[in-house]
Amino acid sequence: MRIVEATLQHLDLLTPMFIKYREFYGEPAFPDSSRKFLQTRLRRKESVIYLALADDEDTLFGFCQLYPSYSSLALKRVWILNDIYVAEESRRQLVADGLLQAAKKMAKETQAVRMRAATSRDNEVAQKVYESIGFAEDQQFKSYLLPINGD
Repeated sequence: MRIVEATLQHLDLLTPMFIKYREFYGEPAFPDSSRKFLQTRLRRKESVIYLALADDEDTLFGFCQLYPSYSSLALKRVWILNDIYVAEESRRQLVADGLLQAAKKMAKETQAVRMRAATSRDNEVAQKVYESIGFAEDQQFKSYLLPINGD
């Protein structure tokens, strides 16, 4: 398995798995919109996407997507681990660990103060994976959401 940073050339490989990720969380597939969303993020360099690929680079085992943010208090960059997904047939093969280690390395290289991640309250597998590489539940701040336009 190789971990690589996604480019526009990976769109055909990435889009179907991104759709499965969205469906996992109960969202509609929207294949054209999903592809366009990924294409825009990559083209504008608005996110960093890591891919876990087979050595032949024809098989995608999983991906993660991070968005940059900043901490006004720390005066440093923060990375938000927004998406991570591993194909069902590739689970329990340390794919998520490899993706998270690549993300952690990138965060260190960009002098980030931290990475943030969130998952559904009932996704105990993801919680255990996050904790295994050093994530800890935030005890200092309570998060809130403000839906905009009915979302």
